[in-house]
Amino acid sequence: MADFTIGEKLKVTLFGQSHGPAIGCVIDGFPAGITPDWESINAFMARRVPGQNAWSTPRKEADQPEILSGLNADGATCGAPLTAVIRNSNTKSGDYEALKNTPRPGHADYTARVKYGDAWDGRGGGQFSARLTAPLCFAGALAKQLLEQKGITIAAHIARIGSVEDAKPDSANPVFPLYALGAFPVIDPEKGEAMRQAIQQAREAGDSIGGAVRCLVTGVPAGWGGPYFGGIEGKLAQALFGIPAVKGVEFGDTQPFGSENDDAFCIENGAVRTVTNHSGGILGGITNGMPLVFTVSFKPTPSISKPQQSVNLKTMQETELTVQGRHDPCVVPRAVPVVEAAAALVLADMLLQGA
Repeated sequence: MADFTIGEKLKVTLFGQSHGPAIGCVIDGFPAGITPDWESINAFMARRVPGQNAWSTPRKEADQPEILSGLNADGATCGAPLTAVIRNSNTKSGDYEALKNTPRPGHADYTARVKYGDAWDGRGGGQFSARLTAPLCFAGALAKQLLEQKGITIAAHIARIGSVEDAKPDSANPVFPLYALGAFPVIDPEKGEAMRQAIQQAREAGDSIGGAVRCLVTGVPAGWGGPYFGGIEGKLAQALFGIPAVKGVEFGDTQPFGSENDDAFCIENGAVRTVTNHSGGILGGITNGMPLVFTVSFKPTPSISKPQQSVNLKTMQETELTVQGRHDPCVVPRAVPVVEAAAALVLADMLLQGA
């Protein structure tokens, strides 16, 4: 279970497979006496629901969480582990029959077979599927509510699709919300339209396209984290790299020279802060009171309809593969709330530990 569990004080365990009866999570350590804001949770989860638009997989799932434990008769958290399940209602397992012995290039099909053998449930990617980010978002939505009670706000936007980059927010003084909440959150609408066109061109070519998500967190006080292996970057990176398709995480924005990269200190309203925020709010693995800023890079979806070279694991012969089924031409738009959720879980865990 360690592969699917994150957190120390606030522990979250994901479970399920893409084409199994259900996916879900168990949340242990969430404080008692909190009534979840279901309107806010449903709105947050709707941002990653599949099948809503042209840049998403056609697979339609309601992704409504069913709570099996953890709430009392009044609907408040009661201190018991909170268990939520999300039913899989729109699977097409036959689309994956041809992939049983022919791994998709760029996908976990091959390494999963090496580790688990023929017992691996490869339908829809099994336990490696991004379907499991639905319960991750549910847990993250709860964690965000906990953080918001302490004045901590998390917001992310699409930083890049292919070579098209969104406008950059002022990382030292970000204005929230960064964008109009929706399925395609960008700061510059014109850049957003260019991004959508790039996704559509990739889809029409039978291809996919990658990009990046930028996340900002305000309200985290100075002093969270520690040096070396206790650094907040490492804690966040572990959670962020757990998101399928993530290939890179960068904190702040490094400038070429020290004279440009160093953030000058200043006093504002009686508090120490910095004039710029190239450090991304972290020095020596410890928060400095400025907004946390990090960018998460996502690879293009490996499941594409263009012919690709693969191998047949039974005959041990090279073969050509054309992937069928329903897949995102770009995972980035639906990954935005997933990045927020992963960050929220790490920060809520640190909050409950006293940081």
